[in-house]
Amino acid sequence: MVSDRDIERAVAILRSGGLVAFPTETVYGLGADASSPEAVRKIFVVKGRPQTHPLIVHLADAVQMAQWARDIPAAARRLAKKFWPGPLTMVLGRAQGVSDVVTGGQDTVALRVPSHPVARQLLARFGGGIAAPSANRFGRLSATTAEHVRRELGGAVDCVLDGGAADVGIESTIVDLSGAAPRLLRPGWITAEEVASALGAPLAAGGADVPRAPGTLATHYAPQTPLVLAEGDLLVELAATLVRQGRKVAVLAFSAARPLFPQAAWLTAPREAAGYAHALYASLRTLEAAGCDTILVEKPPQTPEWAAINDRLARAAAGSSVPDDA
Repeated sequence: MVSDRDIERAVAILRSGGLVAFPTETVYGLGADASSPEAVRKIFVVKGRPQTHPLIVHLADAVQMAQWARDIPAAARRLAKKFWPGPLTMVLGRAQGVSDVVTGGQDTVALRVPSHPVARQLLARFGGGIAAPSANRFGRLSATTAEHVRRELGGAVDCVLDGGAADVGIESTIVDLSGAAPRLLRPGWITAEEVASALGAPLAAGGADVPRAPGTLATHYAPQTPLVLAEGDLLVELAATLVRQGRKVAVLAFSAARPLFPQAAWLTAPREAAGYAHALYASLRTLEAAGCDTILVEKPPQTPEWAAINDRLARAAAGSSVPDDA
């Protein structure tokens, strides 16, 4: 339970240039005063994050957009009215004075108004923007509980606000509104179809000129244990093959009918997309901690409500084969 005293302490830390981990409805964020380049640089050091990778600035309400973005289009105001507070990030042309450290040197800035009550209380008390990527090592599994943050980042964070498990469990949808037409940069719990419906027009396809955005690298959201995606009808066969080769296997599957593999750690995944997303990173952390050689994940359905989940799993599978010092 987060008290008023906890919030006041976190605000004081932010104002003094420190780092505060806090819950949002998507994942936990590692926050710093977005108006202080020196404070924001600490995020990159703690995460091991490339300085060209931009951050999302979290705001208390949509009114603050004007402090961070210029020439805000009507489409942005429409989406803000429809989805904020909530798991939608908008990329807009940055206002004068927004630091290159926040934007990764680009002429755009990513903005979001989170809906988690602790995040909203923190932002309201702080009064300014909080730059906050996910509170974990760069490229690795996002943190969805305060304990995940503490275990991974430890004393490098000055304060961790414990708001319980993140409700959504995967990162926000990112829409680029800085160009001629709105474009989807990262799928999230708010689907592309919902965004298009709110805009009254389909989202344009991405291109080579899209802004760099958080969490859009081909390798991301990854456990340190190699992760392999498998079709449901091949999952048990692949697991059996690996076991015969003497490998320890961890499995995330929709079926609770676990084969008799003593060498396998087996988790049953929720069959509904909302439950799956909520549990995804915690499940992968549990399987990673099992000390296995390979994590096998049954591929989810290829339908719109599963698009963000499939996006995260594909990046996790690619990222799990990349060493931390690459």
